[in-house]
Amino acid sequence: VQLQASGGGLVQAGGSLRLSCAASGFTFDDYAIGWFRQAPGKEREGVSCVSSGNSSSTYYLDSVKGRFTISSDNAKNTVYLQMNSLKPEDTAVYYCAALYSFCTFITSGVDYWGEGTQVTVSS
Repeated sequence: VQLQASGGGLVQAGGSLRLSCAASGFTFDDYAIGWFRQAPGKEREGVSCVSSGNSSSTYYLDSVKGRFTISSDNAKNTVYLQMNSLKPEDTAVYYCAALYSFCTFITSGVDYWGEGTQVTVSS
């Protein structure tokens, strides 16, 4: 199983980044894919998730609603997180994760974790 996250970087407040999560080694359609983040000294938190299968329901942390958009390209087994209007408080390591069947922001519900990608937003 591999979840390869990419697209992080340094951006000024108000800027945008697009994260990608390329998945392999499992049946992509059976898993929801989520993005979590962890800032220094803080617990890991769920940011966004797209459900498995054809429903593709999406879920967002309240603080990112209207700024972040999650999408899935099932043909490429890749999930994207478009992040607009970034704020310094969005600074964190972002992780993509696979969750069997349904979305949850509870970290114990994650079946597979990918390596993180650093997002730094300067003020």
